[in-house]
Amino acid sequence: MNVCILRVGGTNCDIETRRTVNDFEKVTSEIVRINQLGGEKKLSDYDCLIIPGGFSYGDHIRAGAVFANRLKTMLREDLKNFAEQGGAILGICNGFQVLVETGLLPGFEKMSVFPTAALAINESAKYECRWVYIKNENDGNCLFSQDIEGGRKLFIPIGHKEGRFILPGEKKETILKKLYKNDQIVFRYCDKEGNYAGGSYPENPNGSFHDIAGICNPEGNIFGLMPHPERAYLSFHLPDWTEKRNASEYGDGRLIFKSMIDSLR
Repeated sequence: MNVCILRVGGTNCDIETRRTVNDFEKVTSEIVRINQLGGEKKLSDYDCLIIPGGFSYGDHIRAGAVFANRLKTMLREDLKNFAEQGGAILGICNGFQVLVETGLLPGFEKMSVFPTAALAINESAKYECRWVYIKNENDGNCLFSQDIEGGRKLFIPIGHKEGRFILPGEKKETILKKLYKNDQIVFRYCDKEGNYAGGSYPENPNGSFHDIAGICNPEGNIFGLMPHPERAYLSFHLPDWTEKRNASEYGDGRLIFKSMIDSLR
């Protein structure tokens, strides 16, 4: 299995993401610059595309917007074909912002001109870096949560300033119903006991509508989330690792990557 980790100027989580993916047997990954795709390298050569976290192009205009425009300009047909043929696409933090800006998420219309949703500035109006709980809401549609039982909580960190998931005011309830109907809501913010955050801070660290932390497209092969699973992959990544030295070798973030790889296999 071959994974493409796509980077541009400002990406800063590509090496951690590659280290995580390469931990799986018979999986190889490659960090690829955007100007290499469509030239010396082809997206069709890979099984999965990951857009990692960071601050692509300095988040000018708004987070992920410049990166998304480059993808739509340079690789529209390649991306469209890759997605339609079942290729997996994962966007983490800034990658989630990019997927929303391209229209690949929520994905009602493939690579729509105008985004259906947005990831806006946090309600706190500041950069939030903390560990949060998220709960699996997906009934099995998303290939990135196949190995995670419904209702399970994951403990994963966030690090962003623009992570507040919002929908157009006059359409948000209609779109929310559509997301539920299509089984597209994958993770929601919750507290330590598993109760939904209800928009309360800091359990919902950015003020996301309906406590949404991650969604997939209707087909389930494109997934974006704000928390960073690659930063909760090994047990010593966790803030309480010194108390759990005899516990599992892995953190909760591994479940997302394992689900992706098992589903593709």
